[in-house]
Amino acid sequence: MKVLVLGGVAAGTKVAAKLMREDRSNEVTILNKGKNISYAGCGLPYYVGHVIEDRDQLIVNTPEKYSKLTGVKVLTEVEATKVDPVAKKVTAVDLNTQEETVYDYDKLVIAVGASPVKPPIEGCDLENVFFMRTPDDAIRLRELVDAGGIKKAVVVGAGYIGLEIAENLKEMGIRPFVLDMAPQVLAPGFDKEMADYVEGKLVEAGIPVVTNVMVTGIEGDGKVEKVTTSKKAYKTDLVVLSAGIRPNTAFLNDTGLEMFKGTILTNEFGETNIPDVYAAGDCAMVRNALTGKTAWSPMGSTANIAGRVIAQNMAGASLSYRGVLGTAVCKLPGLNVGRTGLTEVQAKAEGFDPVSVITVVDDKAHYYAGASTFVIKMIADRATERLLGVQVVGAGAVDKVVDVAVTGIMLKGTLTDLSDLDLAYAPPFSTAIHPFEHTLNVLKNKIRGTFDTFTPAEYAAGEAEGYKVIDACLQPSIEGAPYVELTTVEGPIDGLGLDEKILLVCNKGKRAYLLQNRMKFYGYTNTKVLEGGISFNEVEV
Repeated sequence: MKVLVLGGVAAGTKVAAKLMREDRSNEVTILNKGKNISYAGCGLPYYVGHVIEDRDQLIVNTPEKYSKLTGVKVLTEVEATKVDPVAKKVTAVDLNTQEETVYDYDKLVIAVGASPVKPPIEGCDLENVFFMRTPDDAIRLRELVDAGGIKKAVVVGAGYIGLEIAENLKEMGIRPFVLDMAPQVLAPGFDKEMADYVEGKLVEAGIPVVTNVMVTGIEGDGKVEKVTTSKKAYKTDLVVLSAGIRPNTAFLNDTGLEMFKGTILTNEFGETNIPDVYAAGDCAMVRNALTGKTAWSPMGSTANIAGRVIAQNMAGASLSYRGVLGTAVCKLPGLNVGRTGLTEVQAKAEGFDPVSVITVVDDKAHYYAGASTFVIKMIADRATERLLGVQVVGAGAVDKVVDVAVTGIMLKGTLTDLSDLDLAYAPPFSTAIHPFEHTLNVLKNKIRGTFDTFTPAEYAAGEAEGYKVIDACLQPSIEGAPYVELTTVEGPIDGLGLDEKILLVCNKGKRAYLLQNRMKFYGYTNTKVLEGGISFNEVEV
């Protein structure tokens, strides 16, 4: 079988390698526009910050090494310009010689990836304006930073790559400003209260963030000097544009391939609407495993999974790719963030009746050196108690919470299904009740009415107006609020009426819950706990 693969970074190399392992009699050829294949795109920010020291570490495989390992023929700096699915031919041009060649195939895999969005503004071509997509981008940026003289930088885009670039520039002694037209950082994968918490931590770490701002121009005399926006201008020595990516599919417009906003539509087998044509990676749609709807997931993980499925199906299997959950994890200054599944906003839009809880919980035994906390938001459907999503922020290994949630969601688990998992425990790694399990138990209590709360979002929206704030911290910590020591409550509390609206606030939420439990026993009928306590909320009395 003669297989032609267009694109050789993640999906393309995975399809080709797996197909050859399935049957080495296949004739597989990769045509790749760039000179590098199989490079570590997600590692580029860390090369800029010298976390990855050697540029060769960015290249997972050279064409020569890959060909020897797999038996796949690799042609680099060759760009496909036309696909004729009827004749099963692809026209491609050698970018060095401009010579055209026509390649025939039995089966075609389109894995041409995506390119950075170039904003429609003046000045994007000035010196010291960078994108962050290829190893060459990272190499050029680091060379500039290492040369010295760069004091300020503007990063356009507050997604994962933009924030990682900002962190690494900060580590190199440069003051970064992050700008984004969205109303929050990390949109749309995090609910606003979680995003706002992250933004606050970024500012504390010396990375100012401005959201709801439109970049209108980049100015300078040959070299960038200033970025203008809808709010103000920023003097800068460097600009990194990280405002999204666009599939490299324009050359396919006349092929009859079904697309959505330039992204190729595929079924669960990786097939397009044209026989013997498959697509994977950043140029292709997959499906959301929770909703069943089409989803775009430009992630190396998605590319590799989809590529492996496609290769096996081309070899005769009939495997379905169940889809994605939008799972992601990101390292930030002193803080890691992770998420999977639906946000609360997304869950409502999809017709669920979501209920959520936010906990602040130890990430390992509190007495162990280096212990810190996780802030976890967990979302479930109220009626079915099916787990829908998780968002985690903390200094430690947030991915371990996210990955447990991924497993639970993919298996369509309910809170009860997931409530007694035998998760790993030792003081250096976790708590006796795992942070995931702790949060799940709190959410179950909330759904079943034994834990009455205001979420941070509800509190910020003013729903606690009229409630009397009670300080339930280990020690008095809320100025102007009456203090109640949990362990002394053995009946009605002087000065607090049994039917009075009372908001119980502690450091994280646990002591307030314990106090609420006692007060309910002694006849209090209208108490609420502020989820996340003063660790997560700005409390006003």
